[in-house]
Amino acid sequence: MHLSDLRLIFAPMKEELVSKPGLFGQKHSSRDYSKAKNWGKNIFNSSFPASLVAYMFSKNISPVYIKTDKDGKLCKDYISGEDIFRINPLSDNAYYNFEAGFSSFEKFYTGNREKIDLVMMDTETNSNLIGLEIKLTALPDNTTKNLPEDKFGCEIVVRPPTICFLACSICEAYNNDEAKNRLRKILNKVPKIYHWNETSAVLPHYDKIEQAIKEISKEIWEQQQPLIIQPVWKMSGNKLAEDCLDTFVWSNLAVLHMCYQKEGRTNTEISRFQRALIWVFLMLKDFVDYDTFDYVRIIKEHSYENANDKAFSMPGKTSNRLMSCPELTRPRIKKSEIKNIILGGGQNLLSPERRFDAALVNSPDIFD
Repeated sequence: MHLSDLRLIFAPMKEELVSKPGLFGQKHSSRDYSKAKNWGKNIFNSSFPASLVAYMFSKNISPVYIKTDKDGKLCKDYISGEDIFRINPLSDNAYYNFEAGFSSFEKFYTGNREKIDLVMMDTETNSNLIGLEIKLTALPDNTTKNLPEDKFGCEIVVRPPTICFLACSICEAYNNDEAKNRLRKILNKVPKIYHWNETSAVLPHYDKIEQAIKEISKEIWEQQQPLIIQPVWKMSGNKLAEDCLDTFVWSNLAVLHMCYQKEGRTNTEISRFQRALIWVFLMLKDFVDYDTFDYVRIIKEHSYENANDKAFSMPGKTSNRLMSCPELTRPRIKKSEIKNIILGGGQNLLSPERRFDAALVNSPDIFD
C-alpha cells in the first residue's frame, strides 16, 4: 500500500479526533462528551468547572483558596489545580469520576451512599484521591446586581449531603483512638441534652455546641482540605462580562465557618446555619461512640421546623463579605478563553436550561 493511501485512511480519523466534542484537560472521564446527554442539565455544571480548574492550571493561575487560620478566622490564599485534585489535572493518570461514591468518606456513615460531584482518581495506583463538591455560581446575584462591582456576590446553596461530607472530612482527622479521645473530650464540654429533636432543649446550649465546633476547627486547622469548588461566571448587563470566569475553593473548615452567621438568629428558633452545625456535632458525637453515624436519620429527625431540601443558603450580600478580593471583582479568565475550555463544538450540544448554559448559547461569537 502506498503512503498516499495510508494518508487517505487516517486523514478522516485525525479530523474526527480534532472535532470530537470535549472539555479541556479531561483525557479520561466517566462522561462521554461526544454524547449530547452529557451536556445537559446539572451535568455541564460540574464537568465545565473541573476543566476550568485544569485550564487555569495550564495557565499557571491558581484558584483562590478560602480557608481558616490557626485562630479559626477566615483567610484567603491560593491553591494550585494539582493541590486541589491531588494529581496533575493534565496527567495521563488523572481520571475525572463524576457523581461517584468516595470510599474515604463512605466508611464513616451508614445507610444509603451519597454520590459526591467529583472524585479524582489516579489510574496508575487505582486510588481515589479526593472527593469534591462543585457549585457553579452567577456573579452578581439578584441581591447585588445594582451595587458597585466590588460589592457583587454569588448566592451559595449548600445541600445536606455536603454537611455529611464535611463531617466525614473531620472524622478523617480523628481516625485513631488517641485522636478520637481528644475529639470526645471537646464534644463532652456540651451539657447532656436528652431531646435533641426539640428546639427548646437544644437552643439553650447552642453557644456551647458552636464553641465545641470552633475548638475542633482550631485543633485540626493544619489538616483542612478542599471540599467545595466554586467557579464564578460574571455577567455585565445581559451578556457575559469580558472578565468572565474565576474559581474559588472552600476548605472543609471554611464551609463550617459559613455557619457562624448570626443573621436571622432568634431566642426561640434554630436557623438553618445553626442546624447545620448541630448536624455536624451529632455526626461527630456518633462517630466517637460508634465509629460511624447515620447521616439520613440525623438529618430527618433534627429538622427544627425547617425543610431539609437544603442545609442552608446565603445571598450575594453575605457571600461577598466572605469572598471579597480582587479576583471576585475582576475574574482572571476572559470570555474569549471559553473556546479553549469547551472543545470540538461542544457548545452546540448545550441546552439553555441553566443561566450559564443560556449565556453561552446566546453568545455564539465566543466560539468564532
